[in-house]
Amino acid sequence: MERKELIRTIYLYLFSLVGLVLVVIGLVEFVDLGLKTYVFTKADEVIVYPSYPLKPMPSSIDEKQSQPTPEELAQYEKEQEESQRAQQSSQKAQTASSALAMIIIGTPLFLYHWKTIQKDKKEI
Repeated sequence: MERKELIRTIYLYLFSLVGLVLVVIGLVEFVDLGLKTYVFTKADEVIVYPSYPLKPMPSSIDEKQSQPTPEELAQYEKEQEESQRAQQSSQKAQTASSALAMIIIGTPLFLYHWKTIQKDKKEI
């Protein structure tokens, strides 16, 4: 086998492998996302320990620093839950986008190089 042919063969197999790996990783991410969304719903939960909003420090010594009211605490907890849900939703969208991009790029990369390898084998 000529050196040029050897380099071409290595190139074709290498890029076929890269394309195949991209597709497999993308599919694994989609399966993982589906399992976390529909089967293991608690796997995505983020446990946040409650922290309470601090009121501004008094501007003078005569003012007293007061604790947050129950209404303020309830509002703060509601905002924390909404923020957590938005973060989880955003993370799922990022994962789906990344997985889809890998599949879209990896599939033609693999198919083109693999078909070229198969065509070269038939010619020999």
